Amino acid sequence: MKTLIVGGGGREHALAWAISQSPRVSALFAAPGNGGTDALGTNVDIAADDIDALCSFAGEHEIDLTVVGPEAPLVAGIVDRFRSEGLVCYGPVRDAARLEGSKVFAKEFMARHNIPTAPFDVCATPEEARDAVARRGTPVVIKADGLAAGKGVVVARSVEQAHDAIESMMVSRSFGDAGARVVIEDCLDGEEVSVHAVCAGERALLLPGSQDHKRAFDGDEGPNTGGMGAYAPVPSFRAEDMERAREQIFTPTLNGLRAEGVTFTGTLYAGLMRTADGFRVLEFNVRFGDPETQVLMPMIRGDAFSLLYGAARGELPLDVAVYDDRAAVAVVVAAQGYPGEYRRGMEITGWEQAESEKIIVFHAGTRREDGRLVTSGGRVVAVTAWDRHLTDAVASAYRAVDRIHFEGAVCRRDIGHRALGS
Repeated sequence: MKTLIVGGGGREHALAWAISQSPRVSALFAAPGNGGTDALGTNVDIAADDIDALCSFAGEHEIDLTVVGPEAPLVAGIVDRFRSEGLVCYGPVRDAARLEGSKVFAKEFMARHNIPTAPFDVCATPEEARDAVARRGTPVVIKADGLAAGKGVVVARSVEQAHDAIESMMVSRSFGDAGARVVIEDCLDGEEVSVHAVCAGERALLLPGSQDHKRAFDGDEGPNTGGMGAYAPVPSFRAEDMERAREQIFTPTLNGLRAEGVTFTGTLYAGLMRTADGFRVLEFNVRFGDPETQVLMPMIRGDAFSLLYGAARGELPLDVAVYDDRAAVAVVVAAQGYPGEYRRGMEITGWEQAESEKIIVFHAGTRREDGRLVTSGGRVVAVTAWDRHLTDAVASAYRAVDRIHFEGAVCRRDIGHRALGS
């Protein structure tokens, strides 16, 4: 079976790594891929949002399964296009992808189907938004309606900060049309956890709860990033919490979409907050997270290709599950200056020596150049280790991190600290 991975980050390398282990896979392609996917198959020089070119490639090369990593092509309708050409594509159709593509749609959907989330207002003008802030008080959360590359959410601690965010989003249009409308919602307190589910209609395989580390520096200090590391499972998120999440969030979401004429296939990712009143949905995503995928793929017990291929066709294989005796951690090694300006083209050494039976280096911002591996992005690699206990996995990951070298390499040294109590 021939497989195409759409995207070029660490998430896509992790998906390619898991899928490549299937005996059913005869050829693997990644578009555009990176220095890691290049070692598993063939990189194709097609951008992840070039739906026409991707569809043509899949048809010409008789691709059996296309797996879409990033959110933008999903929101743009890549799955609808592939299906219209008789091609199997893992991910939700455009109407289902609105759960991520529009914060307004997601919040109003949750309200219609009694899915727990923070109280909110939808605002179409700056005046409406400022009035909503006055009613709700601070702290308050301001969210741009559309896709904003993960940057369209502001937690405002004061009225002045809230007004600045509204001005930026709705007047200056810092996120373009994504800020034409905003959601103003109450700021929740509690512990965050992300839960991913591989869905096929009304059925879903829930993967272990994970936690990302968004801030650039140790102690959750510094600017927000795309994610400096992650771990799974979350010790405080127990089996009964997983069932509660299934009953209160995933099942009503899948049923609600079906009641509105949409069948969800693909990954449904719920960012949850545990509050004094139970779990609340902070956001929905409709694809695997990054760097969460780098810790979730080693947690899958069974054939990852069969899991995603089956889900894309509306079926979940019964022989694929998750390890209940394994923990995994991913530590991102980034370029100095990230998430601001940083240099590219630095040679990377030691990464092959860092790998072992239970350690994999997932590439993100890397490329091959004249026989060398060099940096090409802010988040360069994610070192993922797994073991029976998270403590051992973390120790292994950092030993491996210390073997990887490039000029200006930086990383957080406290990934997993919430679970380890440090």
